[in-house]
Parts: sequence; structure tokens; C-alpha cells
Amino acid sequence: MKQLVLDLGAEAAHRLDNFEVGQNAELAHVLHQVAGRAAREHFLYLWGEPAAGKTHLLQGLAATPGARYLRPDAGSAAFTYTPDTDLYLIDDVQLLSAAAQIDAFALFNQVREHGAWLVCTGNVPPAVLPVREDLRTRLAWGLVYQVHGLSDEDKIAALSQAAQARGLTISPAVLPYLLSHFQRDMRSLSSMLDALDQYSLETQRPVTLPLLRDLLTSQQ
Repeated sequence: MKQLVLDLGAEAAHRLDNFEVGQNAELAHVLHQVAGRAAREHFLYLWGEPAAGKTHLLQGLAATPGARYLRPDAGSAAFTYTPDTDLYLIDDVQLLSAAAQIDAFALFNQVREHGAWLVCTGNVPPAVLPVREDLRTRLAWGLVYQVHGLSDEDKIAALSQAAQARGLTISPAVLPYLLSHFQRDMRSLSSMLDALDQYSLETQRPVTLPLLRDLLTSQQ
């Protein structure tokens, strides 16, 4: 069998409208308001486990005009308020250095003074963040949301919808088996769905459990 190479490094651009909402419906609604600068609350803090979608959400917001996405190591100049930017997005605040924490605290105060918006993410609730006390207090001032990762049922529903959108018929046993025998993040699962589609076309075989097993074997 010809081996299909899965490109797990490539992924679609992160947008708010291609975020799999799952249990995060209220948060998604609020972030759409932030994207339109219609949110009443100007400060949001999002926390959750790795791969829950926090960076996806921030980069989706970063695609809007007047937004600036900041990694923890962005540098002092990047944390400086400028009039042409009214939405600041700080990812992984738990990784901020001591100096960057000072810069983030100053940015928070500038954002508040100018009526701009600030959305931050971290791996734990703000009360237990390993950052200086004044910054930790500021991060808890606004709305705080836990970003919930997708359940297995959510992932199956999202993959089923993606398959249906491309006209791909999948045997009922395929997706549960895939979740049990392959990487579980949505990026990898979506890449495998692409590979299944391609291999099904090349071999003129339906997407069934034997086809999936053949493809998984070829990747080992």
C-alpha cells in the first residue's frame, strides 16, 4: 500500500468561526463581542488545560483589525500601549518573566486608562497563577472563563460534520476507533480525516474500519 504522509504541522488559520465550541458557548459569544469591540467587559482571563483551544481563541481575535497578539517572550516594546491598537492578547501569562510581568501590569493600566480591551490566557485560575500579586489581582478583575476541551462525543460530532461537508461517508465504527488508536487533538484527527478521504479515493474503497486500520498501520 502506498503510504500517505500526514502533515500534522499544517493547520487551518485559527479563527473564531472555526473554533469547535463544545461546552464553551457563552465564552464564544463574549469573544465575538470582543472581536466587534461591543463587549461591555474590557478584561477577560481564559484558563484551561493544554490543547483546550486558548491559543486558537486568542489568534482568532488577533485576526481582527487593531489587535495585537503577545507571546510571553514578546519583548518590552510589544507590551507598550499604542493608539492604533485597542485589543491586546497575552498568551500563557504563567510563563511571563519577572520583567515581562512588570510590562504586563503597566499595559493593563494603560488599557484601562484608554478604554481598550485585554484578553489573557493561563493554565490555571488567576488566584493561583505564579505571577506577582498586583498582576494576579488585575487578571481576576474582569470575566474569568475556563476553556473546556472537547469531549469524545464533541470530537466525533465535529469530525462527522466535517466529513459530511465534504461528502464523505464514514462507517459508524471508524471515528470511535480513531479516538482510541490515534493522537487525540483535533488538528491530528482532522489530518487523519483528510488522509482517509484521500486513501478512499485512491483505492476506491469506502471509509470503513479495515481501511482505517490499513492507514494507521502504514503510519507506524
